[in-house]
Amino acid sequence: MRVGHASRGRAPVHIVTQARRSLSDDIAYRQRRYLLMMGIRAGCFVIAVIMFINHLGWLTAIPAVGAIVIPYFAVVFANGGREPNNVRGFMEYQPNLPTTREPGEPSAQGNNGANNRHAEWPGTSDN
Repeated sequence: MRVGHASRGRAPVHIVTQARRSLSDDIAYRQRRYLLMMGIRAGCFVIAVIMFINHLGWLTAIPAVGAIVIPYFAVVFANGGREPNNVRGFMEYQPNLPTTREPGEPSAQGNNGANNRHAEWPGTSDN
């Protein structure tokens, strides 16, 4: 059985590894990643305080910046969630306008074959 190729006239075979993870698994994964990042943040904060107490100067800024920046990324990653399944919200706007008539074409209303380039009044002619 070939997994990667679709046979003639048959539906393609989907492998289990191609399936998306369930919603509860996805939420649990994002929660674990958020908690891990917040743990790293807490560690950065503790290290920054210890370094500040020991008068290590500008080196204290490295874990302090980590403690300040990590929460932003943790929240962005936690709220990322799944991508939308459909593209309904991303489709280009296609206006539904009536079709236009070219100047040389006969009218769809049936003017008995009269040319619509100019109107003629009864009793007048081009001669």
